[in-house]
Amino acid sequence: MKESFQEVKDFKKRTLRRVFTNFTEYWLTDGSFGLLLLILLFTIFILPILIEYGHVEMIFVNLVFLFLFFTGIWSSTQRYLIIFTALLFFTQLTLRILRFSDLPVQFYLTERIVGILNMSIFIFLNIRLLFRDREINVYRVIGAINVYLCVALLGAFVFEIIHLTVGNSISGELDLQGLDDDYAQYIYFSLVSLTTVGFGDLYPVNIMSKMLSVFLSTVGILYPAVVIAKLVSESKG
Repeated sequence: MKESFQEVKDFKKRTLRRVFTNFTEYWLTDGSFGLLLLILLFTIFILPILIEYGHVEMIFVNLVFLFLFFTGIWSSTQRYLIIFTALLFFTQLTLRILRFSDLPVQFYLTERIVGILNMSIFIFLNIRLLFRDREINVYRVIGAINVYLCVALLGAFVFEIIHLTVGNSISGELDLQGLDDDYAQYIYFSLVSLTTVGFGDLYPVNIMSKMLSVFLSTVGILYPAVVIAKLVSESKG
């Protein structure tokens, strides 16, 4: 009886270990670019609509971002990068738990600063995965799109940091609350800055947000050209 119980216990351990290994290794494969694209499309284009119309709880919004950052832990095989991204993730997790708990403390600004660091390293890791081993396929093209969308997310985070530290960042037809609800406005303006020169409904109001808007516009112009040139040269090589 004891042997049977031990065998079941060992089987469960092996199964869990196998599932964990498959999960971590998946994020190093080209196939992970497809799943990441779906997550980013939801986060950037669907989530803001759900937030704006009140169809989603803020805890779910935070869980989406936490899952995104969690995948970043396994986007590298180098130990120091895994440790660094894990530290950032657990810092984010702790800060968000504090914010949603009944404790009379929260570190919203710190949480957002850590989020910028997390997204920056996430972009770096995805660029490394994009150009590894000189292989070109449809998944690498999807990976290039992922990096582009991640830059839009990073821009949204920085616009929010500017608002939290200076008191304003963008203005126009909006009412910023300094909370998670503002994400819809920030990602909209970040994506508009990245892809166009703007529609005029929102605009930057201080020098930091103005330069960030111009920076995003510059990246939006240069990134496709540079990435296409790099992918073409890799394919010829």
